[in-house]
Amino acid sequence: MAERFDTLAAFLAHGYDDVIDVRSPSEFAEDHVPGAISLPVLDNDERAKVGTLYKTDAFAAKITGAALVARNAAAHLEASLADKPGGWRPLVYCWRGGQRSGSFATILQQIGWRADVIEGGYRAYRRLVAEAMYDAPLPHSLIVLEGHTGTAKTDILKCLQVRGTQMLDLEGLANHRGSVFGAMQGGQPSQKAFEGALAAAMLALDPARPVVVEAESSKIGNLLIPPTIWKAMLVAPRIRVTAPLQARARYLATAYADIVGDGAVLGRILETLVQFQGKERVAHWHELAGDGAFETLACELMEHHYDPRYAKSGERNDAARLGEVVSDTLTPEALDRVAGEVAGLVDGAVAAK
Repeated sequence: MAERFDTLAAFLAHGYDDVIDVRSPSEFAEDHVPGAISLPVLDNDERAKVGTLYKTDAFAAKITGAALVARNAAAHLEASLADKPGGWRPLVYCWRGGQRSGSFATILQQIGWRADVIEGGYRAYRRLVAEAMYDAPLPHSLIVLEGHTGTAKTDILKCLQVRGTQMLDLEGLANHRGSVFGAMQGGQPSQKAFEGALAAAMLALDPARPVVVEAESSKIGNLLIPPTIWKAMLVAPRIRVTAPLQARARYLATAYADIVGDGAVLGRILETLVQFQGKERVAHWHELAGDGAFETLACELMEHHYDPRYAKSGERNDAARLGEVVSDTLTPEALDRVAGEVAGLVDGAVAAK
């Protein structure tokens, strides 16, 4: 049976024991249904081989494809699926709910498992994500947490979550810290995977309560914030966090320990700033890095590069300000206090409605 889902919420609340993605590994790597298991019935090379053959001899391609699917299905049955109980109920999908998922589901059904396929396959899921991120109005009200570079906004979001305040960690979902120094281990997901994770995260939040997000540009690393969320961020009321330059520098030297600890990576990133700061200043920053003066380096980067750009971007935004929280330090204890004050401002905004 083909299972049809008309909303993303229904899709993600499917109720099956497992979701199986039978597409090729490269298709799965680009994006997949959250929580899906990759059990390809054609690997990357096999899919290309069958596709090429199909252009000249469709019947021969079907024979070749069927043989490969059967062989790969047998391998999955003997390995990944060997311990599944008799009442197991999997949901299977391929690119568009066609031959690959249908063939694999039929094999599972013949064994006795209650396997179904997704009508429309991955494309049906992707269409629902695109509707949520590009077309439908955001049902949530956002509050933007803003502040100069180094004011620990991401850590404050995490403290807010512990306190029960709803938040959306855009940088966490994008696996990037949102600056030229922001690359993180593992790299960023694809744009499609980012949008799918965002859509799922928003569905898990209560639209009746505000959601705090960190101020960002329209891109986080190489990923675009989808229009539905970005448009809401532009007009959302804001709460500002302020801390002294030295406290911010101390925080950054710790928060970016992975970059600080790799001289080659740090050097390459500094070189990208020559076009903005000139060779002489960047050469001085290389010297600071070589001497291990990372707090001084962070101070100068913020003073000459980040803070002026932040000031300009702030001038262009006329959204309402709910308040400002000032902290002399950015220790864990101070961030917990800051989060408490931010949560109070959020609650005050709700009460004022």
